[in-house]
Amino acid sequence: MAEEISKSSELGSSAATTTISKTKWSWPTLLSWVPTSTDRIISAEKRLLSLLKTPYVQEQVNIGSGPPGSKVRWFRSSSNEPRFINTVTFDSKDDSPTLVMVHGYGASQGFFFRNVDALASHFRVIAIDQLGWGGSSRPDFTCQSTEETEAWFIDSFEEWRKAKNLSNFILLGHSFGGYVAARYALKHPEHIQHLILVGPAGFAPESDAVSERITKFRATWKGAILNHLWESNFTPQKIVRGLGPWGPDVVRKYTSARFGSHSTGEILTEEESRLLTDYVYHTLAAKASGELCLKYIFSFGALTRIPIVQSAPEWKVPTTFIYGSQDWMNYQGAQEARKHMKVPCEIIRVPQAGHFVFIDQPTSFHSAVLYACRRFLSPDPDHEPIPEWLTSA
Repeated sequence: MAEEISKSSELGSSAATTTISKTKWSWPTLLSWVPTSTDRIISAEKRLLSLLKTPYVQEQVNIGSGPPGSKVRWFRSSSNEPRFINTVTFDSKDDSPTLVMVHGYGASQGFFFRNVDALASHFRVIAIDQLGWGGSSRPDFTCQSTEETEAWFIDSFEEWRKAKNLSNFILLGHSFGGYVAARYALKHPEHIQHLILVGPAGFAPESDAVSERITKFRATWKGAILNHLWESNFTPQKIVRGLGPWGPDVVRKYTSARFGSHSTGEILTEEESRLLTDYVYHTLAAKASGELCLKYIFSFGALTRIPIVQSAPEWKVPTTFIYGSQDWMNYQGAQEARKHMKVPCEIIRVPQAGHFVFIDQPTSFHSAVLYACRRFLSPDPDHEPIPEWLTSA
């Protein structure tokens, strides 16, 4: 599949380049200009991971063409071809606990590049691209409801787990990946030792005041336009694709600002910024797939359609929430969920960090993860103090 995507993309890119050299730019040309492929994503991933000292193995894990016993193939697809999850497993010490890391919306596993070396000295780290993202397969997204969309991610992750023969692992999810990890833990708690949710989506409390403010804004002409774009599944990635050859520069300006001039923590080095920009561009400009989940998981205004906090009484896995102190995700939702949980739950805040806490403050983030997993790592976990530079909510 990767080979087919690569060939078709290269042909499309070549054709677009030929047209560009002979004529002036036209919107149809720009909108079809997508010079990327699965192979190029993996190449950009390798360049980014070259910053690491820890050896790793990259593989495409076959998750099949549909759930076993189901008469409906994966994701309403009419294709018999198997789907693959891009997986990177890092070298570790024997008998190290397994830590599976799941990225958020608009990201891919390479976003954890600042964390692997430190975490791999304590864990067997496995990072994946969710189905429809990064270097994983990108089937046509044909889900038509919140339930189907959740199943897209949860069931594909479960098939991946089976293919990797994993059990009793620590599951870490960031942002939308935290939403998926939480939903997976609710459905398959028997496989997870501990759940770490980093700035997770789906927990922000929804107040009547917020709902009323969004309703009033939606009644304005600006709100009506934005709501129409939302319901039409207009995504940020479409802008990157539509900008054609200017797309990479827009991504560069974003990464330079978010993780540089406007960073809340440790800014990226010039090399880190260059390699991350290249990686992010290729993952965003590739075929639209998993990104189209947005309108089914969230309503206009980024309000969760089925808030996870409603399922807190059903929680069966010990959980740690980690938030940057300046994260736009509200940790008070986690506090509300904790009130209804019947399992151990703690909330850790990392100073001077935003939503990408693991990039903004990697050292403090590592401390938070190690503290969260102290019962797997420490000989006396009950007397292990929280690091003084972290705060407990």
